[in-house]
Amino acid sequence: MFVTHLGMAAAVLAAAITAAPGYDRGDLRRDAERIVAAGATGMQVRVTGEGGSMVATAGVADVRTKSPVPPNGYFRIGSSNKAFVATVVLQLVGEEKLSLDDTADRWLPGLIKGHGNDGRKITVRHLLQHTSGIVDDYPFPTAIASSREYRRHRYDTYTPRQVVSRAMRHRPAFAPGKGWSYANTGYAVLGLIIEKATGRPWHAEVERRVVKPLGLTHTRWPGRSAGLPRPHARGYSVFKTGEGFVDTTRHRDADASGGLISTTADLDRFFTALLGGELLRPAQLAEMRTTVPVAKELRRIWPGARYGLGLMRRPLPCGGTYSGHGGDILGYSTRTGVTADGKRSIVVSVSTERFDSTERALRLEAAVDRLVNRALCDAGQQGSVTGNRGRAGAAV
Repeated sequence: MFVTHLGMAAAVLAAAITAAPGYDRGDLRRDAERIVAAGATGMQVRVTGEGGSMVATAGVADVRTKSPVPPNGYFRIGSSNKAFVATVVLQLVGEEKLSLDDTADRWLPGLIKGHGNDGRKITVRHLLQHTSGIVDDYPFPTAIASSREYRRHRYDTYTPRQVVSRAMRHRPAFAPGKGWSYANTGYAVLGLIIEKATGRPWHAEVERRVVKPLGLTHTRWPGRSAGLPRPHARGYSVFKTGEGFVDTTRHRDADASGGLISTTADLDRFFTALLGGELLRPAQLAEMRTTVPVAKELRRIWPGARYGLGLMRRPLPCGGTYSGHGGDILGYSTRTGVTADGKRSIVVSVSTERFDSTERALRLEAAVDRLVNRALCDAGQQGSVTGNRGRAGAAV
């Protein structure tokens, strides 16, 4: 089984629920505990409404010590990173330093070629929107399918150009603009375009243009570090039935498709600021929010899901929509959302990835989806609640 930053997207079940009037701290605690009961070791969630924020945790940060999940813990954000990269690209578009219609070859001559891949036909828009047709090469960095592979390859590193070169061994899924297929490699290319356009690495531009202006003091690029800052819940993966939880906290993955580390508070600030118009000019924010249907197999699982430029939109069961970007990376799963009116937002971090069976993955995702839908349909009252007690989480 191969795993991308989108994680088990092809095995996600959208939970059909009704709105939850008066959703409060007790509801949030119970929904958090349902996620643990569905097969996670631990989780944390932040829900923000007009009255303030509610924070809940459930499960444990460490299966050995049974320490509690820190409500302000760091975690790997996986593909939520793509929204940061897309924001920088669209800022550069607004500054007329590049164009959405620029081809990849305009910035990176000869990088995308071979086996039918042609950078002269792939635009920046295609890369942002996952309509380039580029196919990821597997195993993608940290797309590890067994505990044995984890032990052997967790410290492997690849340059963005190596990632692209490997992808060029495969024929594209379709001609540019003629389909939709999630491609981490496309964001590796975007990271290189940012560097070419600014003279600085993508993560340096994210820090300069997004992290510092918004005061995201707990969002950082890990570089070659394999660990996480304290406090944090340890990340676990279940690769096969009977093997149990494998501690997959330590590994290297710092590329533009999913490299940042953050907290629920920082991600909430980022997505509400982004969708509230604090980071992009109106024209570029409108481009980001202009969506296309995702792949047919994903629409069957996430009815109504559509993808913009580094942003996904989904309908709510109580009416309206929410936008954000989830992320799945070894040991951690992130889900984010901001309602269309900007009045409610949510960030969920689950410190477990399940690859042992489709059924278990579906059950866990459905529990997360239930919480997201219920919370965004009625954000409830201000407050803070934790679902466990005990000592502080251990460091890596």
